[in-house]
Amino acid sequence: MGRKLDNILEHEGTVNRYPRADALRILRITTRQLLGWEKAGLVEPSETYSFFELLQLKKLRDLRANKVRSAVIRQSLEAMQRQVSGMVNPLLEAGTFSTGTRVAFRHRGKSVEPMSGQFVMDFASKNNQVISAKVRHFRTLENAAEWFAKGIGLEEDPATQLEAIEAYQKAIELEPHHAAAHINLGTLFYNRQDYVQAEAFYRKAVDVDPRYALAYFDLGNVLDETGRLPDAVRAYKTAIGLAPTYADAHYNLALAYEKMRQPRKALPHWRAYVKLDRSGPWAVHAKNQIRRILDDDTLRLVKRVR
Repeated sequence: MGRKLDNILEHEGTVNRYPRADALRILRITTRQLLGWEKAGLVEPSETYSFFELLQLKKLRDLRANKVRSAVIRQSLEAMQRQVSGMVNPLLEAGTFSTGTRVAFRHRGKSVEPMSGQFVMDFASKNNQVISAKVRHFRTLENAAEWFAKGIGLEEDPATQLEAIEAYQKAIELEPHHAAAHINLGTLFYNRQDYVQAEAFYRKAVDVDPRYALAYFDLGNVLDETGRLPDAVRAYKTAIGLAPTYADAHYNLALAYEKMRQPRKALPHWRAYVKLDRSGPWAVHAKNQIRRILDDDTLRLVKRVR
């Protein structure tokens, strides 16, 4: 998601920015708090803030209110960036909530605590909810970046996902080449099992940004889900070509080869996944698949010798 976020922020330019004093007032944070986050490397020092940056500050404020230390927040952000290829700013590109003294992220319909690599249960209680599903209107939304930010907030709650779809569609109306909005729309429809719509949005994302690894990965998922395995394999391989350390793409490509009864082609991708994710929740399955394939090859070799 790196290029898309960079593009969005570039489009915002210097218009519609909030002075530092206004940001402190709107979010009800102190100068000392903001300076501390800057010192910890959680935000860049600035005298003005975009709508996106206000959203980021709000998430930091709420995490700190839930007793999550700044150092843990930074480590969690770095761990999430390693796990999701191309993700630049997890605070903006994923849902966020606290679990104990750790940070967890909602991404692609799953909740994960990236420092341990474990999936977690998100009960979305008032005690651990970091960002409200309904992003507060600081004023009338005027550009694609702001509609996209609103969509991110809305999609976290199933009750407001239709509003999220509307927000992303508005972003696309204002900026037809907004690849991130196409991807997020595709994922919302994918999760609703509307695979025709999901595929259409994923293909549009590929069209507008051919270097977007996540778009090819998501396209591969919907092709796999609808039984078009050779096409899914091509999409996953393209994603890996763009982002060789994309662990999830290696995993799904290996699964696709297994479904096509081509375990020897799956093997290098199982191995790649284990190298990239040695202790995550799916690493055990990948290791078991590697052992199974090697055991099968050994058995066939013994039979030939006999």
